[in-house]
Amino acid sequence: MVGTRRWLVVLTHAVLVLGVVVVAFPIYVTFVASSHTLSDLLQSPMPLLPGAELVGNYVHALFTGARAVGVPVGQMMLNSLVMGLGIAIGKIAISMLAAFAIVYFRFPLRMLFFWMIFITLMLPVEVRILPTYKVVSDLGMLDTYAGLTIPLIASATATFLFRQFFMTVPDELAEAARVDGAGPLRFFWDILLPLSRTNMAALFVILFIYGWNQYLWPLLITTDESMYTILIGINRMLSVGDEQAEWQIIMATTMLAMLPPVLVVIFMQRLFVKGLVETEK
Repeated sequence: MVGTRRWLVVLTHAVLVLGVVVVAFPIYVTFVASSHTLSDLLQSPMPLLPGAELVGNYVHALFTGARAVGVPVGQMMLNSLVMGLGIAIGKIAISMLAAFAIVYFRFPLRMLFFWMIFITLMLPVEVRILPTYKVVSDLGMLDTYAGLTIPLIASATATFLFRQFFMTVPDELAEAARVDGAGPLRFFWDILLPLSRTNMAALFVILFIYGWNQYLWPLLITTDESMYTILIGINRMLSVGDEQAEWQIIMATTMLAMLPPVLVVIFMQRLFVKGLVETEK
């Protein structure tokens, strides 16, 4: 075995520590700013140690909100949570059913339909934003949770990934299920769904963060402040014109906006990594 050079170990750890500092320092500054009063933050230099208003600022942000928005941050986080969960669960459910139909059913133009789904990868939301907005508006879904989630729940990427996974499942499983008298939905529910657990977990993490971080679509279809998502709320807090922005509330809101994605990654880390690097059969 080749011995490890001590200077290389020191250099590696130094680079890692430097990377952590570069990434974590802005977050630390945001946290510190969320614990001070506005007058403290306007001083030069700004304090770099936590202040005494930590609990007060977060309680004020969650249940009262900033003057520029007029809706509590808790409501905006609920809207973002509904949007993130709706998009993640909807994309996974529709993609699994679409992939199941393409792989296990033989019908005319089956591959044509698959490639039509796959080609939609070339049409992001920004390209089809106007017709999508027109449809949502005509259906009366502006300022609704349905309008926030339904236009974004179709996913060609997830359909492709589930199709590739289903194609690796041995045909003997389908034949055994058929011999035992299991129908297509029973085979899907009792066999394919458990086998896809890690793939679903990995996609859920990615899609939840995708839905939570949506900005353009909620910006277009929400005019009621009670339907603002957390990112729209932060942007509105900054748009105060000649008035002084409430930076302590904005920083507290920013910290709160990071919590759900971080918690999802932490609690689903094992399944997320397993879904990316392993294939269960």
